[in-house]
Amino acid sequence: MADPRDIIDQRPMSRFQWVVVSVMIGLNALDGFDVLSISFASPGITRDWGIDRAALGIVLSMELVGMAIGSIILGGVADRIGRRRTILGCLVVMAAGMFLASTAQNIATLSVWRVLTGLGIGGMLAATNAAVAEASNAARRSLAVVLMAAGYPVGAIIGGSIAAQLLRLYDWTAVFEFGAVVTLAFIPIVYFFAPESIAFELERRGPRTLDAINRTLTRMGHGTVDSLPAPTGARARLPIAALFSPALVRTTVLLTLAYLAHIMTFYFILKWIPQIVNDRGFAPASAAGVLVWANVGGACGSLLLGLLTARVRLWTLTIVAMVASAVLVTLFGAGQADLAQLSLVAAAAGFCTNAGVVGLYGLLAQSFPTDVRATATGFAIGVGRGGSALAPAVAGFLFAAGYGLQTVAILMAMGSIVALLALLGLRARSV
Repeated sequence: MADPRDIIDQRPMSRFQWVVVSVMIGLNALDGFDVLSISFASPGITRDWGIDRAALGIVLSMELVGMAIGSIILGGVADRIGRRRTILGCLVVMAAGMFLASTAQNIATLSVWRVLTGLGIGGMLAATNAAVAEASNAARRSLAVVLMAAGYPVGAIIGGSIAAQLLRLYDWTAVFEFGAVVTLAFIPIVYFFAPESIAFELERRGPRTLDAINRTLTRMGHGTVDSLPAPTGARARLPIAALFSPALVRTTVLLTLAYLAHIMTFYFILKWIPQIVNDRGFAPASAAGVLVWANVGGACGSLLLGLLTARVRLWTLTIVAMVASAVLVTLFGAGQADLAQLSLVAAAAGFCTNAGVVGLYGLLAQSFPTDVRATATGFAIGVGRGGSALAPAVAGFLFAAGYGLQTVAILMAMGSIVALLALLGLRARSV
């Protein structure tokens, strides 16, 4: 009796499977724009409301707080009600948060709506990761995950280019209104082109499970099955405390620290570029353009790292990315003479910081045994997302305290250095 999961794992990827992966890439691209929409809008918000950098830093952090909460809470929901339903629900939440942000009249209200947006984004990330893995065959699964990760900066590139044009014609609220419309447009796309994953259907099991699985197999171009395989039995989830057993505690602490530290450097660059460029006398639309170039670099960095993993050990690639990230973020803080130089250095910094993030995702998957891999990855990313909310706020308070861009950039680049030291602390043969 054929197991539908084995059929997916062993057969070549069909066109429809690549369609499902493409939808998930698009959703990750949507996340990329939604997360950075506040960065594109920040120069206009500062101008209209007359807020200082400390207050702006708090606003820039709010959806990261929501992401941390959403990834933990809604990640569990996706395991109970399904990836597809969770994604559709998150799209509704994200669209509401984006639209309501365009109506905000003060910092407190805007912060609430950004947290709401972040809740949806956090749940989306957890569900799309699972959906991509479960729609891909064994041979192309790693490639599909790397491509999905590359969707994040691609979304910022496309959305940022459109945002730059919107800012030339309208005020900052148009950025959020555009994000709400595009988010709503993804609902029918997911509904019609992203069926529930077969792996989840087999876990849930109901009277219509066989029919649902056969419909999906048919759409994928594979043969159907006459009956379902015997249940394997639900594996009890290991508690987070298991990650701190003598065999795993070193790896858990060091990789979690590396992710937390580097993601702070990553979000400093992505969140503060538009305001920094605007403060140097360039128009908000031009500032959004520099952020677009940072994400062009990020997309190239994630794709190149994915390709190089076939030839170079991932741990080595990630170490190199951390060193380069610290150097380029520091160089960005030195200030450049014109917009072209700012864009070039921002692209290089985005290349290195994003490559480091993708590398850490890969190391998390490699470094833990199968029975604790999901728990370990969820723990590290949850702590990292929560901690990353500090990055824009810390930078804002440093600016408000009178520190110059060069000093702030050096301090924020230390996140990549801490990550480097944590990775060096891992035993080379374990990664």
